Amino acid sequence: MDVFKYLCHRRPERSFFIRGHQFPVCSRCTGIIVGAAFFMVYSYIEPIHYDWNMLVVSILLQLPYIIDGFTQYLGLRESNNTLRFITGFMGGVGVVLLARLTRIIVEYVFISLW
Repeated sequence: MDVFKYLCHRRPERSFFIRGHQFPVCSRCTGIIVGAAFFMVYSYIEPIHYDWNMLVVSILLQLPYIIDGFTQYLGLRESNNTLRFITGFMGGVGVVLLARLTRIIVEYVFISLW
């Protein structure tokens, strides 16, 4: 699946394998995709009240994978695929939350204030 090479580094040592076949994206990107998909389904089944506090939550959910990625990039420590997946999952949930909140903020700015 060459489409994913533009979205992810796809390093074998940072990817999951099933029966000898590498996932099309790394473990962190897999977590982001799974987390985003999970939260979209969850928020459809269980309606969520979006408010300004959720903006803080969505930003906080981004921090673990940013910190994990940067500390690994800087050589301060080595991460593992499980941690990459978990932090990516949290980031995926945060991305969907942030996308939903962005829509609400834009509606507020352009409808309420105009």
